Amino acid sequence: MTDIAKLLGEEADSLLNHTCTGFKKADMYLPGPDFVDRVMADSDRSPHVMRNMQTLFNHGRLAGTGYLGLLPVDQGIEHSAGASFAPNPMYFDPKNIVELAIEGGCNCVASTLGVLSSVARRYAHKIPMMLKLNHNESLTYPAIYDQTLFAQVEQAHDMGCVAVGATIYYGSVDCRRQIQEISEAFERAHELGMVTVLWSYLRNPEFKKDGTDYHVSSDLTGQAIHLAATIKADIVKQKLPENNGGYKAIGFGHTHDKVYSELTSDHPIDLARYQVANCYMGRAGLINSGGGSKGHSDLGEAVRTAVINKRAGGMGLISGRKAFQKPMKEGIELLNAIQDVYLSKDITVA
Repeated sequence: MTDIAKLLGEEADSLLNHTCTGFKKADMYLPGPDFVDRVMADSDRSPHVMRNMQTLFNHGRLAGTGYLGLLPVDQGIEHSAGASFAPNPMYFDPKNIVELAIEGGCNCVASTLGVLSSVARRYAHKIPMMLKLNHNESLTYPAIYDQTLFAQVEQAHDMGCVAVGATIYYGSVDCRRQIQEISEAFERAHELGMVTVLWSYLRNPEFKKDGTDYHVSSDLTGQAIHLAATIKADIVKQKLPENNGGYKAIGFGHTHDKVYSELTSDHPIDLARYQVANCYMGRAGLINSGGGSKGHSDLGEAVRTAVINKRAGGMGLISGRKAFQKPMKEGIELLNAIQDVYLSKDITVA
């Protein structure tokens, strides 16, 4: 098992022993082996959706825990294939993307229409697949930041996917259209029995103020998460918060002083707990993203993010570039280290 405390370094005591007081653990709907029966059964989700959610929970090294470790590889569109796969050219072949997810013990592999459709007959029965429906392609010049549908929900269903994923850039000039498109797509996915996962991101240049990037502010990301749950995302993907007070710093929108004085603190687990609270107190699962690859620090950063997510009441981690931009053996080791956090009985919800 991974030496988690060693990887956390000087933060080990603070991260492993913190107790949240703003939103108490007893008030949250926490992940667990019985999550579908205990939490999801209250909803209007069909037996087919519940079965596919359980399928996600039953696969990989985290099977039976109620936690998820996902491998997402849509960066060939989002960041260009060259930028994404040149560090490790074997991943130009979609087969190796899926093999990494299998060998790495992931619950699911998430990727594009082209990637999954090219190998679906070989792998759909071996690992749960999630089709990412929309993307921000990076070839338009000058660059724009919009999410465009690349696939239809029916295509995901026909190739055997158990889930669909999509991104909304909340705060962007096109977000109202994206909300409508993805709300309709998620409703169709539920009709066909698939789980819905939203990459619930913020995009607006005004969200950077006086040298601070509030795209990772707990209050703003929390509201983006709340909007994701509103359009019936079963699972919400969000970046780990790094600061707070975005509403106040930018000077727009609506918030409340208690968000900052009682419900959160500057502790990273409290900031992430506020994200979970906006997932209808955990009725929708929060998965945090692993972020880009920086090289030697990737393992420690991934484990730190997993510890914060788990202790905040989150449902898992979705980590791509940190895993596939390395030799496969190292990528597997990183994915397994993340999973070890969720397998450890010593790391509990704060």
